[in-house]
Amino acid sequence: MTASTNTAVPLTRRAKAWLVTEGELGHDHAGKPWWKVMCLTGVDYFSTLGYQPGIAALAAGLLSPIATLVLVALTLFGALPVYRRVAEESPHGEGSIAMLERLLSFWKGKLFVLALLGFAATDFIITMTLSAADASAHLIENPSLHPYLAGHQVAITLVLLALLGAVFLRGFTEAIGVAVALVVSYLGLNVIVIGVAFWHIAQAPALVPDWKHGLVAAHGNPLAMVGVSLIVFPKLALGMSGFETGVAVMPHVSGDAGDTEARPTGRIRGTRRLLTTAAVLMSAFLVTSAFATTLLIPAAQFKAGGHANGRALAYLAHLYLGNGFGTVYDASTIAILWFAGASAMAGMLNLIPRYLPRYGMSPEWAGAVRPLVLILTLAAFVITWIFHASVDGQGGAYATGVLVLFTSAATAVTLAARRAGQRYRSVGFAVIALVLAYTTVSNVVERPDGVKIGACFIAAIVLVSLLSRIKRVFELRATEIDFDATSRVFLRDCARRTIRLVAHKTEDRDADEYVAKVRQLRRDHDLPSDPDVVFVEVTVVDASDFEGQLHVRGEVLHHRYRVMSVNASSVPNALAALALRIRDDAGVIPHVYFEWTEGNPVQQLLRFLLFGSGEVAPVTREVLRRAEPDPARRPHVHVG
Repeated sequence: MTASTNTAVPLTRRAKAWLVTEGELGHDHAGKPWWKVMCLTGVDYFSTLGYQPGIAALAAGLLSPIATLVLVALTLFGALPVYRRVAEESPHGEGSIAMLERLLSFWKGKLFVLALLGFAATDFIITMTLSAADASAHLIENPSLHPYLAGHQVAITLVLLALLGAVFLRGFTEAIGVAVALVVSYLGLNVIVIGVAFWHIAQAPALVPDWKHGLVAAHGNPLAMVGVSLIVFPKLALGMSGFETGVAVMPHVSGDAGDTEARPTGRIRGTRRLLTTAAVLMSAFLVTSAFATTLLIPAAQFKAGGHANGRALAYLAHLYLGNGFGTVYDASTIAILWFAGASAMAGMLNLIPRYLPRYGMSPEWAGAVRPLVLILTLAAFVITWIFHASVDGQGGAYATGVLVLFTSAATAVTLAARRAGQRYRSVGFAVIALVLAYTTVSNVVERPDGVKIGACFIAAIVLVSLLSRIKRVFELRATEIDFDATSRVFLRDCARRTIRLVAHKTEDRDADEYVAKVRQLRRDHDLPSDPDVVFVEVTVVDASDFEGQLHVRGEVLHHRYRVMSVNASSVPNALAALALRIRDDAGVIPHVYFEWTEGNPVQQLLRFLLFGSGEVAPVTREVLRRAEPDPARRPHVHVG
């Protein structure tokens, strides 16, 4: 019994250490050429050819090629200009969420960003589950494997997702090299399949006239066709998360020799080329594949149970090029669809740590890759089970996540252009934002699954963030502290005697205010004469920020009162961090003086949690107690 217990403890500790160790995401600080990085985001974007033509046929029927043309127009003249501007405004991979975060402040801004993160999670998680489900569909419908795998789509999808999670638990490296090989081979095979399909269309002259006749009979005139295409557009908005991924992978793009961190011009130019090239390539494949599959595949085969359901181009590959080539095409499709999930997972692992630590999420969860991988994989399992690994069933949720992010991006660039005084551009972006808002609302009304899943992610993110923030509320929360020249002189002079810091809530900063404070300090602490003190004035700028840098500014007011001013998100945490830093720099344990705050203790606690003030003295004492376990080295706290 004892031996077993002693063995279990080290194993548990080793498991925990492995879990919270930061993994690798294959970052290359030297950067890669833009076209190679395009392949990394392309495994998500281009892989949708595996299921997009089939879903388009189900949504639009004979109108599929026209509806796809509308989708391409909105992509090239709507989404592409928006994300080219996003790349310019946020060149470090933060995306449009960061642009909106800069425009909004305080709790409303944080909650809005958390809501967008919820929809981003919907987008990326559904990308994983949708891609894995379609990969399993290609496996099952392969003629050689169908007798053995039929009826096991959910199990196969879960296995693929588990393998994806295992890759990230192990470590995700050399992603760009693998992505280049997958994208080049997959697009090459699609060129062959679509080319052969068009040859067969040319060999059957009646196909095109019959299609036109059926189109006119069903929809009447071109204007009606465009109108219906706009209505079904949300169902076709698949794979467009590649724009979000394209911005997220910006740090991988190599720039110019003269690039700076503040303005990486070469990286921005390369990313804009990446976005444009990917959009043009995908548009060409979408239009040609929609036309070929609509004319050559019977409508019944697109429906659930049909051999072209979720795999229209694979159906043509087997039909016209034989099972041997079809199996090679299936293998390539399965590989890129599975790796598309890897692209989505990497996007989430890059996105979450950019925001949640600043909002108070625990560093163990936000900074370590493996716990996040387990959480995201588990979420993918649940969604796969809910939708029974159905490609068609997940389309609405996927489109909702994509369209919400597109709308937020269009709104962000509209506001950025307006702020820059670019009137005509802001009007153009506003029109795009309105179109995307319409499509988002239309998709939500018709298929509310995406909102439901997004709401679940939003609730989970907000709840975890708030609970973690409350748990960490007594941390120091200062990432860095720097003193200006004047404040350093104050500390150098005071280090020769007792350092007395007076927490002071300033109002008018007139001389009488400081005279009264010194008198109160002398009276409350029974000091024989006016003490030699340094006033510390903390101004709460944005209490919703959890952590940040402290810049200490020193000044002499009214020719005699030394004052150190600092902006922070919380008064007591800043005072505690400042006292500990002064102790370490000066080699003397400082004394910090407070006065009791009047008011209900519960109200004061809520003021501290929400607004960073409240009852400062006891909270500062508790922060110091947790930060410095040795009482002999802990700054002294006096309350009068």
